[in-house]
Amino acid sequence: MKPTPFDPGLTEKFTGRIRRTIEKDGSFNVLRRGALKDRAFYLRMINASWTRFFALIAAAFLAANCFFGMIYFLASPDRVHASGSSSELGRFAHDFFFSVQTLTTVGYGNMYPVGLWANSVASAEALIGLLGFAVATGLLFGRFSRPSASVLFSDKALIAPYQDGMSLQFRIANRRSNELLELEINVLLMTVQGNTSELRRDYQKLHLERSHVYFFPLTWTIVHPIDESSPLYGKTPKDLDDWQAEFLILLKAFDDTFSQSVHARYSYRHEDLVWDARFLPAFNVSDDGCLLLDLHRVSAFVVSSPGDQPVNAS
Repeated sequence: MKPTPFDPGLTEKFTGRIRRTIEKDGSFNVLRRGALKDRAFYLRMINASWTRFFALIAAAFLAANCFFGMIYFLASPDRVHASGSSSELGRFAHDFFFSVQTLTTVGYGNMYPVGLWANSVASAEALIGLLGFAVATGLLFGRFSRPSASVLFSDKALIAPYQDGMSLQFRIANRRSNELLELEINVLLMTVQGNTSELRRDYQKLHLERSHVYFFPLTWTIVHPIDESSPLYGKTPKDLDDWQAEFLILLKAFDDTFSQSVHARYSYRHEDLVWDARFLPAFNVSDDGCLLLDLHRVSAFVVSSPGDQPVNAS
């Protein structure tokens, strides 16, 4: 019996052709317009890459010091003690580094503000520096303390032999050395039905051989048996291409380090499938009886052909 279609929150109706619903990094293929960017500052800084994060912090630090350095520079030279120079560029450099000392509350003592005006500006800058570094420290702590899953998905999903028939399979492993427990996984098949003028997405939850495991120290091969109840039963690569088929994956686990639940998302499109193949072992036993997991072999498989030539098995 065919499962009742449902919408998991990705809409059923749309126009045009999209490349995929879930990107390889787990993000959704959705661009927002008209969002209030000021309210999203914290989320943007938390979710930004480390390179972008430190680049933005450095840019803000440089901009603040250039701003206050220019204020000191536009004032008379005697407003900042020992900031004078034979050239304007040299004087601005002195004012810039005085601003750095003030903003960071270092204060080496060789330069200091003179008069009420200069002391007022320096006091305002010191306050901004304290608040700014508090925000930067909070963002840095938030990035380090936020629990997240780093699950490695196999590059390809396989249509592989299973018992007396075939199955859809893909393999996952934990990239990190922390422990993930109580893993649960859901796999949805998304297909596109209808003509070019009226397209409709159809979602079906796939039955899995095992949708839950207690421990995750090694690899886990997720298997969907392709039997008569499966929407993939009797389908060919062309059928899946016509459907624009995409397999949406949602993984939930308990992170033993942070004592919190973490999630991971991934997807395989029809062009990511390899037919009539099987995965190669990704771990073995050492001489002293330890299990050795090789993350480089999580995606390793062979295609069922004369000689069973390895593919992607570095």
